[in-house]
Amino acid sequence: MPVSKAEAKQLLERLIFDDEKPRDWVQDVWYFSPTLGESAAKLLDLFEALVECCPDEKLENLLHTLYRQLEHTE
Repeated sequence: MPVSKAEAKQLLERLIFDDEKPRDWVQDVWYFSPTLGESAAKLLDLFEALVECCPDEKLENLLHTLYRQLEHTE
């Protein structure tokens, strides 16, 4: 069953940020270091832009690849 773009984004966010909301993660980084916080905000913006412009099929393939890699590391 194909994964929608919204589902793929949620799964990628879960892989990257665990259970934390991405914007909360940026705020946490910003709290510890404003310089790194600015980079974290740019990284999140880039992540969101890439998810939006990436075709659904490629996002789904990426997810499958990442989950396979995780299975091998556990």
